[in-house]
Amino acid sequence: MKKRTLTNTLTYAFLLIFTVIQVYPLFWLFTFSLKNNDEIFGGNVAGLPAHWLWGNYGKAWVDGNVGRYFINTLVVTLLTIGGTVVFAAMAGYAISRMKWKFQRTALTIFLLGLMIPIHAALLPLFVAYVKIKILNTYICLVIPYIAFALPLAIYIYVGFTEGIPKEMEESAFLDGCNIYRCFFRIILPLLKPVFATVTILTFINTWNEFMLASIFMTKSEMKTLTVGIQEMVGQFTTSWGPIGAALVMASIPTLFMYIVMSKEVQKSFITGAVKG
Repeated sequence: MKKRTLTNTLTYAFLLIFTVIQVYPLFWLFTFSLKNNDEIFGGNVAGLPAHWLWGNYGKAWVDGNVGRYFINTLVVTLLTIGGTVVFAAMAGYAISRMKWKFQRTALTIFLLGLMIPIHAALLPLFVAYVKIKILNTYICLVIPYIAFALPLAIYIYVGFTEGIPKEMEESAFLDGCNIYRCFFRIILPLLKPVFATVTILTFINTWNEFMLASIFMTKSEMKTLTVGIQEMVGQFTTSWGPIGAALVMASIPTLFMYIVMSKEVQKSFITGAVKG
């Protein structure tokens, strides 16, 4: 009993220390966002603010144009998630369930996309966008984001769909259900855990992407958060408090997404482990 108590105590102590290490950067960023330059560079970088400057958030949102950057990033991210989830679910179902020539070859071709870095498509995409004149539009970011998110999403959907009993579809077909109704009425509701996993992965990659956004979005009103926050750094002087506030606001959606969908992600991992 004493040995078990000691083990539990050490385990909880380790988990507590690990939690503090993981959470402290967020706490530091929050306190950083409420300071001015004098306090930041005056020796109080890690401590609590002497004066809580909540106005930094207003300056970042209005003067730093973070509000516009936030909307641009949100629109691009939602369009990317929607396209990725729909196309990956349909492709995963077709590869795992439907019998057609080059079925596995198609999956292999999709998976080859995991080996191609997104920056390799930068130059050809830029040349194509200039010719068709779609630079500084949401679609010029959504297309490559969906294309590079699809390989992993399709792989996840295929693995999960193959574990669904085929008897469910066979019963639906016997009752007169066609392939489309079977997919949308029977298969799609069963894919909620995978939907959460793909959504979080796609959200994080799209929300934090910088390179393509910095090249394709040259107009100030079309920039995303990653590019816009970087441009808040001045050439001669920089107010670091509002930049910290902008970083806090940019981090909130990611934390919210994980908190809301964490249970579904855990279900997908548990289901995959049981099936494996």
